[in-house]
Amino acid sequence: MRTRAQRWAEDAYNRVKARAQGDKAQKYKDMALKFPVLVRQAGLSQALAFVASRGEEGHKNLVGDLAQTLGFKDLEALAEEARNAELPAYLRLTREVLGAAEWYKRFAQALIED
Repeated sequence: MRTRAQRWAEDAYNRVKARAQGDKAQKYKDMALKFPVLVRQAGLSQALAFVASRGEEGHKNLVGDLAQTLGFKDLEALAEEARNAELPAYLRLTREVLGAAEWYKRFAQALIED
């Protein structure tokens, strides 16, 4: 039986590897490095709203991939869940997002060249 972190790691690796060669790869990597900090500083809902409203396509791709890793359809579905969650569920969702985002950060550093 595999752990949740192992499933996240495998999914993140496959998604980052698929995006590593595209023309948006550097923006994808930039957001992979910044997103965990953004969540910690601003909060999950605010970080998701920021990416949805101001993020570039590479940024939105990263957060969309992250949402899919966690079982959501896309960035909007994850943001909707965060906005409507009660406090215990919101805190759990934030921990899960941060846990999965760390895998994206690691793999982006390893697979996407500067």
